[in-house]
Amino acid sequence: MNAILITIKLFGGLAMFLYGMEIMGDGLKQGSGTALKNVLGKLTQNVFLGLLTGTLVTAVIQSSTATIVLTVGLIGAGILNLRQAVSIVLGANIGTTVTAQIIRLMDIDSSGGAILAFFKPDTLAPIALILGIILVMFIKKESSKNVGLIALGFGVLFTGLMSMTSAVEPLSESAAFANVLSYFSDMPVIGIFTGLILTVIVQSSSAMVGILQALSSTGVMTFELVYPIIMGINLGTCVTTAMVCSIGSSKDAKRTGIVHIVFNTIGTILFMIVMTIIRQLGGFAGLWESVVDSGVIANFQTLFNLITAIVLLPFTDFLVKLACMLVKDDETEEEILPEIAVLDSKLMIAPTVALGEVSKATVTMALAAKKNIALSLAQFQKYDAKRAEKIAKGEDRLDHFTDSADNYLIELSGNIETEADNRQHNMLMQCIRDIERIGDYATNFEEMAKKMYDSGYVFSEIAQQELRILGDAVQEILRLTVEALENDSDDIARRIEPLEEVIDDMVLLLKNRHTARLCQGICSIDSGLIFMDMLTTFERAADQCSSIAMLMLGKNNEEIWKNHHAYLHDLHASSDQSYLAEQENRRAQYLVPLENMKF
Repeated sequence: MNAILITIKLFGGLAMFLYGMEIMGDGLKQGSGTALKNVLGKLTQNVFLGLLTGTLVTAVIQSSTATIVLTVGLIGAGILNLRQAVSIVLGANIGTTVTAQIIRLMDIDSSGGAILAFFKPDTLAPIALILGIILVMFIKKESSKNVGLIALGFGVLFTGLMSMTSAVEPLSESAAFANVLSYFSDMPVIGIFTGLILTVIVQSSSAMVGILQALSSTGVMTFELVYPIIMGINLGTCVTTAMVCSIGSSKDAKRTGIVHIVFNTIGTILFMIVMTIIRQLGGFAGLWESVVDSGVIANFQTLFNLITAIVLLPFTDFLVKLACMLVKDDETEEEILPEIAVLDSKLMIAPTVALGEVSKATVTMALAAKKNIALSLAQFQKYDAKRAEKIAKGEDRLDHFTDSADNYLIELSGNIETEADNRQHNMLMQCIRDIERIGDYATNFEEMAKKMYDSGYVFSEIAQQELRILGDAVQEILRLTVEALENDSDDIARRIEPLEEVIDDMVLLLKNRHTARLCQGICSIDSGLIFMDMLTTFERAADQCSSIAMLMLGKNNEEIWKNHHAYLHDLHASSDQSYLAEQENRRAQYLVPLENMKF
């Protein structure tokens, strides 16, 4: 009966420990999402910087597996290469030891005074829980909520750890437990496999090390027993990572998982050889049978991963070549378009990073839509069948991206927890549709040009000049839209609406003038209908640019987000000097030349 109660209490404490790690990791990720994206985005070819990046990111999100899965997503997106990924893997193994170093607070001797007593887990945990619940429930600021989650996670983690420690206390007097430990002490290979298998089951190396640290409170755990288990734990976490990396990933992503296994396997073999030699030669005579505490466990795990990383870092290129030999390129592997490759579900572990990559892909698609408009307008000058094929391919690419991005963003929505990410997500959901419609207008233009070419219709000279000026204005508003998206600039976005208003005035002017020409018989009815359709399509393309600008401005302004139309109405009726100055400049640039033309 006692064994059952101990088991229930131990696993209950483990559940709290894992949940505390999850909460603390979420708070750290949400609080540092933008910084995390910037660090990963600016990674260079320098392996030392990659090692540092892997260490820091893992220390932040409290999981080497999560770091490597995120790295795999960035490889699939084409942001990182395999060599960079290897250095991150080496760093991730160091970063994961931070949790064990935090847990060693259990060893603090509070007899030294009140300050040390404050840092004991049985004092610090309830304080962290109280602080966390106040920040989460009573202070509504986003930054306070993130700090609150970190504090809550910290408190829950240590509460679970204390529960595990309390559960295993009776084992210090158990003869059966002592016999089991002596068996493991004599068979270090069994210890390695035990650590490996249990880590694969628990799915967390930090949790397994935490269990070891809790068991160390019994006072019967020796160094010769513990060190093989720790190395087995490091092997176990890379097996889990390799399984994740192999699911629906690129070849380089799978190679990253292989590198993680090779790295920890080589490290384990080297350490076992060195430790065995040292022991056989009588080195550190008092170490092997000495009783360990949580601090010794934390230090050995840190030294094991740190020394292994330092030793293997110069062999990064060798690890890359070995992984490429084990996972060979598939000559028939279908090429994935770059803008689709970034929509990797593994990036969802860090929503800010995932949204950043979708944003970059959206800019790429906006450029594609702008290019298609330019190609389609060129068809009116001289129709080219090859150009028509390019336009069709561009449209297919836009449609494919839109469908894929819609599905990706819908799936990603369940992972988003911060208000900033939620606004970015909502903006992208609508913005991508606007870009797709701009691409549709390019197709419409191409169809009109094809109809004119097949039928032999020709615009009058004056109509061609008018369309050229209007086309320049629309291509300018498209350029501004792409630039605003690319730089995430509200200042550039504000320049779009004044130009859109000028384009509306240009379209109205040209419709009236063309109607007059039709009445005078200067233009034919057939070509005149196409001309009017072109004007409408130009106007709609400009409207989509205005919509994108409003989405960008609304992302940081609640009033604009809630009602674009009310904002536009107030803007058009206002005497905003910057708006009026931009509008006047655009009138002089595009509308006035039209007004001065004789028709």
